[in-house]
Amino acid sequence: MSGRSTPHPAKPRIASTMGKAGIFSEALPFIRKFRGTTVVIKYGGSAMVDESLRETFADDVAMLHYVGIKPIVVHGGGPHISKALGQQGIEPQWREGLRVTDEHTMRVVQATLVGEINPDIVRLINKHGAVAAGVSGLDANLFMAEREDEQLGFVGRVTEVNTGLVEGLQAQGYVPVVAPIARGEDGETYNVNADSAASALASALGASKLVYLTDVEGLYRDLGDQDSLISRISARDLRDLLESDSVSAGMLPKLRSAIDAIDAGVGQVHILDGRMQHAVLLEIFTPEGIGTMITNGQSL
Repeated sequence: MSGRSTPHPAKPRIASTMGKAGIFSEALPFIRKFRGTTVVIKYGGSAMVDESLRETFADDVAMLHYVGIKPIVVHGGGPHISKALGQQGIEPQWREGLRVTDEHTMRVVQATLVGEINPDIVRLINKHGAVAAGVSGLDANLFMAEREDEQLGFVGRVTEVNTGLVEGLQAQGYVPVVAPIARGEDGETYNVNADSAASALASALGASKLVYLTDVEGLYRDLGDQDSLISRISARDLRDLLESDSVSAGMLPKLRSAIDAIDAGVGQVHILDGRMQHAVLLEIFTPEGIGTMITNGQSL
């Protein structure tokens, strides 16, 4: 005989339970810190189309809601819009990461974002226990915009954010889900880049965090070098990086809007890999975090 007793069958289960308790204990300081604050999440990329990622994203939003943090979801819809245009034989065109939007494309954008994607996200979040309410930037003039560039057509730059509707929904315990279109100062309807819309909303609300879900691990100092991932960078150093050739065109609107948010007083901006399950919770509730964090302080 070895002298060793057989492990009690309950011990692995107890160890697992203790591990889960440890996770909650580790998260507690972060819950205390951010409880009652607004976190704006730009939802896009694979997290919108992969079913398992959709489910865990909705779990994350519900978790934030139930621990007293106030999440707001601003969603994109690029692949869905491109697919809808493709079904009509229209090839998407882009300039520096922004979709060229003529009058017909604008109608497709509005129908896809407001009529399909927004209610689907609301349904998904409601299914996971939080109570979401869908709005667009047209509702109560949430977003007012001016034309970004004549060459881009009906692409708008947010000039004013009227937060009353969103703040009212938050006060009633709802999770606002926002489609990024805007009423123009000229009376037209404009397509607004979702990254820019999320930044403008986070800035207007004084959000503690702005989170971008993407299909990359974060921001790289050298494009294509997987070992050059930046874990933390100041807005000042990010401006310098934008002047280099190491940032892809598709990342430009995101990074410019991140700087705008920091300049407006948003506490932290995070670029996360939305292909990772529970990416939002891992960033907010763990000391290590994931992805790239942009701050008004010093870079690491």
